[in-house]
Amino acid sequence: MSTNLRSPAEPGTAMDTPHLDAGALGTAKALFFVAAGLSFLLSVTLWFSGDRERGVFVGLWVPSILSAGSLLLGGSHRHDG
Repeated sequence: MSTNLRSPAEPGTAMDTPHLDAGALGTAKALFFVAAGLSFLLSVTLWFSGDRERGVFVGLWVPSILSAGSLLLGGSHRHDG
């Protein structure tokens, strides 16, 4: 009895990471950086307006947004060769 098992990471499987072209990948990265930048600016604004607790809370979003971008876009590039 032989079974043909394929790794989920192999191309053509249901769990294959979708391939983004360079333009779409650049746009997606830019959106994550803009979101992180806006979060940082909102955090600084809240901090210096006296609402320090909310400023710290919003400031914690920056690494979370960048980490989510890295996680979601990290598998979207492939090295041919």
